[in-house]
Amino acid sequence: MKEGSIMAEHTDTLVEGCADLDDMPELSDGDDDDEGEDEDQWMDEDPQGMVTCLFCDRVLGSVPATLQHCSEVHQVNLVDVIRKHHLDDYSYIKMINFIRLKKCSASQLAGFSNAPSPWESEEFLQPFIQDDPLLQTDPEELCCWEDSPTKCGGDSNNAVLQRAKAAEERACQSEKALARAMEDLHKLKLLAQGLVLNADTSKSNKLGAVAELRDDEDEAYFSSYGHYGIHEEMLKDTVRTESYRDFMYSNPDVFRDKVVLDVGCGTGILSMFAAKAGAKKVIAVDQSEIIYQAMDIIRANQLEDKITLIKGRIEDIQLPVEKVDIIISEWMGYFLLFESMLDSVLCARDLYLADNGSVYPDLCNISLAALGDLESHKQHIAFWDDVYGFNMSCMKKAVLPEALVEVVKGEKLISHPCVIQTIDCNKVILSELEFASHFCLKITETSECTAIVGYFDIFFDKGCCNKVMFSTGPHVTKTHWKQTVFLLGKPIPVRAGEEVQGKLTVRKNKKDPRSLLVTLELKDVKQTYSLQ
Repeated sequence: MKEGSIMAEHTDTLVEGCADLDDMPELSDGDDDDEGEDEDQWMDEDPQGMVTCLFCDRVLGSVPATLQHCSEVHQVNLVDVIRKHHLDDYSYIKMINFIRLKKCSASQLAGFSNAPSPWESEEFLQPFIQDDPLLQTDPEELCCWEDSPTKCGGDSNNAVLQRAKAAEERACQSEKALARAMEDLHKLKLLAQGLVLNADTSKSNKLGAVAELRDDEDEAYFSSYGHYGIHEEMLKDTVRTESYRDFMYSNPDVFRDKVVLDVGCGTGILSMFAAKAGAKKVIAVDQSEIIYQAMDIIRANQLEDKITLIKGRIEDIQLPVEKVDIIISEWMGYFLLFESMLDSVLCARDLYLADNGSVYPDLCNISLAALGDLESHKQHIAFWDDVYGFNMSCMKKAVLPEALVEVVKGEKLISHPCVIQTIDCNKVILSELEFASHFCLKITETSECTAIVGYFDIFFDKGCCNKVMFSTGPHVTKTHWKQTVFLLGKPIPVRAGEEVQGKLTVRKNKKDPRSLLVTLELKDVKQTYSLQ
């Protein structure tokens, strides 16, 4: 609907332009002198009006003069840009509005690759300057002016008629595109109704529906990061944010004159840290809508010359550089691997990281510990045995498999922690993010084990003179990750000094690859939990 409404608005603008031409008074058939006078006046007027330069405040008298000014002063040949990016009418309009709206510099424009272009969003169809002469000029006409000014210029009256015809053609194209969009929308509505009403479809249809649902889930994931609330929570997590800041500010030699890639940049806080730490260039990538806020933030802090923002999935876009020296990212989810964003970081590493480059943070540990908290167990599990005098214990089968994310009191731990997995972000491969690990928990006090608690530690270590780390464990300042709790169906009695053997298996949920399935084997207990 958004695209359709924008196209309709653009179509209205073009149609109004054609109507104005139709309303022009006809030439008089009476007095030849009056006709000549009118024609002379028409020939003297510049049909394009005054044109503001794309890159500075200079106002010029015509589009050709503006092209010449951009070429001589800013070293930008607009015709070359049109040809480089294969711009049609709409993409040309988007590019002009993008340059004006985002105050894109000539050097930034020259650095954009062929695809994807940063002006692809439909929002750039909205004119930044009303009645902008550059928008009223057909890109083919611009190319024609450069190739053969005398051939394409003609007299002014002929040029106006050519532009009127081109505007009419663009209006017709817009109407046809809008009609197609409305037809597609109608088909999507029918498809949605069919999916709901026809439960017993063929196997192939079911598979298609599952694929569409996966795309929807991925879109929902990025949409959740488009809201400011989640970024506010992360920025206010001082353990998280200050650790990244301290790592970059205390190790300027690591960042000085380097090209840095920020994967999942959000509001751009890590990119700005990197720029302040001495990075030569920072490329910040994010698929969510928050990147538009990041653009304003970067400009407000006058860092647009150092930081380039790109909207898209790192797997789908092409960076404006071949290699980067450093990749930074805050990709960690609950129990470290929830959300699977590390997959994207590893993709960026394999595609763009220079041979001597590094990913930060570079090391991560996942740890487990035994929990003895009967009160918490009663609230979540035993509660269902007697609910206002009714037995609802069957609910435990639904409650138990869902891992809890909550703050655990450090004094409730009844074992030493045990590291079950270490991940080196510069070496790990995608298949190793699913694993099985045996563990041994040394019990510190005689009690009942009600759950196993998981958390992670993060290290900025490689090549750093001043190493930085932080933990998400129960004994330190809490973070927005909290801890992950795997409740046991029944508490297990344990004794101080006892070593409890177990096995933990972590794998992705095939139905939703961003969620995790964790299987815990402890004594005679085997339970699979989901993090979603």
